[in-house]
Amino acid sequence: QLQLVESGGGLVQPGGSLGLSCAASGFSLDYIAVGWFRQAPGKEREGISCISSSDGSTYYADSVKGRFTISRDNGKNMIYLHMNSLKPEDTAVYYCVAMAYYYCSYDDVWSWGQGTQVIVSS
Repeated sequence: QLQLVESGGGLVQPGGSLGLSCAASGFSLDYIAVGWFRQAPGKEREGISCISSSDGSTYYADSVKGRFTISRDNGKNMIYLHMNSLKPEDTAVYYCVAMAYYYCSYDDVWSWGQGTQVIVSS
């Protein structure tokens, strides 16, 4: 059974950077798409980034495009999200996810991590 465990959350000042990691165990991520969701206080959970397994294509929500970078290391079974130019509105719980297929589809999440809190505040 696939388990996902995030790390790297914390408190950061506006304009700062933070890197999140997600370690997978119990199943190889080689052939499935993976990504990140977030849920801000009082808001619905939203998919913000995804990377496919077939050709490594990446996708970003408009709210994070140009500031966040998703990557994966299949050899280590890891997923990463590097966040730059952070804003207070990026404050949320961030979840890594594994999808059911090799392509990105936020409607087809197979497994969720437990989440890691990111707070952007001065």
